[in-house]
Formats: sequence, structure tokens, C-alpha cells
Amino acid sequence: MTTQPSASNSNKTFSVDPSENLSLSTTYKIRVTTGVKDTSGNTLGSQYETSSGFNTNITSYVSVGLGGTIITSKDGTTWTERTSGTSTYLGEVSFGNNTFVTVGGSGTILTSSDNGTSWDNRTSETSKYFLGVTYGNNTFVIVGESGTVLTSSNGISWTSRTSGTSKELIAVTYVNGIFLTVGDSGTILTSTDGITWTARTSGTTKHLFGVTYGNNTFVTTGQFGTVLTFSDGISWDKRTSGISNTQLGLTYSIFLHHLL
Repeated sequence: MTTQPSASNSNKTFSVDPSENLSLSTTYKIRVTTGVKDTSGNTLGSQYETSSGFNTNITSYVSVGLGGTIITSKDGTTWTERTSGTSTYLGEVSFGNNTFVTVGGSGTILTSSDNGTSWDNRTSETSKYFLGVTYGNNTFVIVGESGTVLTSSNGISWTSRTSGTSKELIAVTYVNGIFLTVGDSGTILTSTDGITWTARTSGTTKHLFGVTYGNNTFVTTGQFGTVLTFSDGISWDKRTSGISNTQLGLTYSIFLHHLL
């Protein structure tokens, strides 16, 4: 877990936050060990584990785009157009806290809590263009034009944060307790809470457009075939891509091969 469980409901409900993204179509269980103590210092008599657990099946695909277009699908095959209430472009969408959040032009923020069927417009109090959104550590983070950063715990109310840069921030992700955003002129910023940001030395002035994490390494790609890797939380290493074309998207996946 990223932190100790948070308590609510008179210490009858405890919420946990996994330290890494969960895998799709996987059943997870929560285990409570005998190291747990009550307020009097008494330990748990025996280890407890949830019997059925929970499954990470996708309940809805959500795609956003130009003209405020939003389409959703249960299976990726049949798609339904939804009413967004905006005609501006929507550039990115994320999911967390049982809420979809999509962002776009002129400070647009839309949220949905019913699998992308209906959408509500949220106030950002800015006309800056938003380019990226992610969720982690119980926090949504939006990045965009002129170094714009906003955070929210619920997707409804948003707070502007100081990023320390006026460069355009294009992509953002959260893994292993770190928010990481990349953008124009080799800009890279990191944060543990989405509020306080630290500039990192990228060693390049090329624009960076994509960022992802896998195999214990952050990777960012961008203008003219630029590839950088980051594994120690501080410094970036330049890699040779062998191409000069600008790279706009990036992801990481693990394929499991079963030997019979």
C-alpha cells in the first residue's frame, strides 16, 4: 500500500490505496495480519483475509475527442455516442474514485459517475487548455497550457497549483507514489502529492509528448525520436531510438506466455 489505511465511520471503515496500478480482469483479496493493533494495543488474534475479494473487470470504455465527442462501450465492439454539453476538443480522460474525468480546451472539465453515460461540467476557473489528466494517491491531477496544474480529490472541486514552469505540460501519469508530467522544451516535473512540484533535468530541449511506466522504469518520448528513461527518481538518461520522427503516444504492456 502507498500509506496506512485511512479510517472513517467511527473506525468501522478502512480505505486502502495500492502502491501500483492493478491489473485488468484480475481478482484481488485484502489480507489483515496479526501485526494490526487496536487503540488499546491488543493484536489481532489470527490473520484475516477477504473470502471473495474484488475483480478489476472494465465496466465501460470511454473515448473522447474533437468537438466534445464522447463515445462509450461495454465491450469495445459496440459504441454509443454520449452528450458532453461542449463543442470544444476533449484531449484526455482518466478514471478514479468511481469517476471518469475528461479535460480539454478553454479550461473544460467534465465528470461522469455512471460509466460515461451522462456528463457534468465542472468549474476550473481558468481558460487555459488542458492536455493531460491522471489519478493516483486519492487525487486527480490535470496539466496543460503555460505550466497549468490543477488537483482534486473528487473531480468536482479543483485547486490551482504552482508548477514552477510556464512551459506547456502535455502528459501526466502516476506510478509508485510519483506524479510525473512532461512537456515542451524537455520539461519534466515530479510530485508525490500533486501539490508541490520539482523540476528534473532532462538533458534535452526537445518537446516531450508521451510518458509511461513499466519494468521499474519511467519512459518518455517526443520530438525527433527523443527517448529518455528514468529509474532512480532523480535523473534521466538519453536513449537512442534510431529514428527522427516525432513520437506522440507511449504505453507499456506485459504479455504472459504459457508453456505446456
